[in-house]
Amino acid sequence: MASSISDRSNNIPSLAVATGKMPPFPKSNIDINLSNHYRSKIYTSSSPIKGDVTITTKRDVPFDSIQILLMGHTKSRVEGMNPHDVTHTFLKMIMPVPESIYPVPRMLETGRTYTIPFNFVIPNQLTINACNHHMESDRLQDQHVLLPPSMGRWEKDDMAPEMARVEYQIKARVLRQDDFGGKSVRIMEATETIKVLPASVEEPPLNVTEQDRLYVMRKTKTLRKNLLASKLGLLTATAVQPSPAVLQADGSRLASRPTAQINLSFDPASPDILPPKITGITGKVTAHTFFSSSTIPTFPNLGDWNQPFAAERRGSYSTSVSLPAVAVPKARWAQNLSAQTRRDSGYASDLNEQQSDSSNAAQKRKSKHQRQSSTSGGTSPVYHTASLHIPIDLPIDKKTFVPTFHSCIASRVYTLHLSLAVATGAATSTVSLTVPLQVAVEADFQQGGNMDLPSFEAAVEEAEADAHLRPRVLTVPEHQFTETSVLPGYT
Repeated sequence: MASSISDRSNNIPSLAVATGKMPPFPKSNIDINLSNHYRSKIYTSSSPIKGDVTITTKRDVPFDSIQILLMGHTKSRVEGMNPHDVTHTFLKMIMPVPESIYPVPRMLETGRTYTIPFNFVIPNQLTINACNHHMESDRLQDQHVLLPPSMGRWEKDDMAPEMARVEYQIKARVLRQDDFGGKSVRIMEATETIKVLPASVEEPPLNVTEQDRLYVMRKTKTLRKNLLASKLGLLTATAVQPSPAVLQADGSRLASRPTAQINLSFDPASPDILPPKITGITGKVTAHTFFSSSTIPTFPNLGDWNQPFAAERRGSYSTSVSLPAVAVPKARWAQNLSAQTRRDSGYASDLNEQQSDSSNAAQKRKSKHQRQSSTSGGTSPVYHTASLHIPIDLPIDKKTFVPTFHSCIASRVYTLHLSLAVATGAATSTVSLTVPLQVAVEADFQQGGNMDLPSFEAAVEEAEADAHLRPRVLTVPEHQFTETSVLPGYT
């Protein structure tokens, strides 16, 4: 990375020459100047960060070295009787300053401005050394070596608590060794904070179990005409995890909107009872931020995060934002014969054909089990099914949605809470589900870092490396080569 220190002498203004008065000397200062930068600018994976560091002094200052760094920190604070503050440095990129460009002697002279250019590129992921603590799954380790997004101090609320922060900074330092132990001392330092939204990919759906208390993927409710009336039947709502909400690289707009799917099954108490009507849908998105005083070995959104732990202190913070008005899709109910009725009626072959579809088969098994376990005095020979597809539009005009991430001491996940208003006669019931929602950021191919193809030389080097690392097979030599110093292929 080419760098140079240029010397800008302070010129005396013509007015000062005319009046015979020297201008006041500038104070010692070190500044970071980013090219094409503005306060709300957002950087993403492979984004270049260019600029220069300027140094001015009001007296001669001896020094030993100058450092320019790109750093990423995660900070957590766990409240209690003795608050515990932890800072984890997950990224530290140092721009080398060649020895040949330092002034000789190493002295920042009075009245001069020194300029050092720099050039960084936001990496696509971290090195393995950035996370080497114990983890209970390889999948979590893959998450911990991805860059987390900036969290906290956005222009619009990013729903993060003061107890959890992710910061990216450019730092410039002038160092000098002390006269005792040779330790480097910072005699000048400057910091410039930038905002980063790294690109992310779609993660596979979570395997949600009953132990994962953050989510409610299935809910069954008994429907009645009124509080004292006999039951009309059972309504079961089962959610399917939606695809991610994908933000553009600058976070200003949605590049892809998710659609929530809810499968409904209604088991009437008698065949003449019609399925209910869906009269309204409301939704909200909840941002869950998890943080810890030590490294996190599991996915905090799975299992029970609030279990007491003796070795570490943990915290969490949740806040919600309502979704815009959701249009109510029309539920197209389909009437189905129960499996028992089909067998009794001789339609077993038809049932086998329908059960070739695994999703339908799973839904029917659940409905059958629910009817057998909750209906007394026999079951209805029919049940009804329907699917609702609900488009989700995140209110990004009100909040900043940082992408879902898991790091060593902090995590951010989202849940989508949907409530269905169900009408049966004059009575109205509500069925609520809470499903995982991933927020991702699309790759910005205009940066060029993700679209670069390897050069011919790089391809040759990679092929040579593969050949060098190819496994060798050892075999017993042939008889003519036994007890000799000659191997096959050598003469």
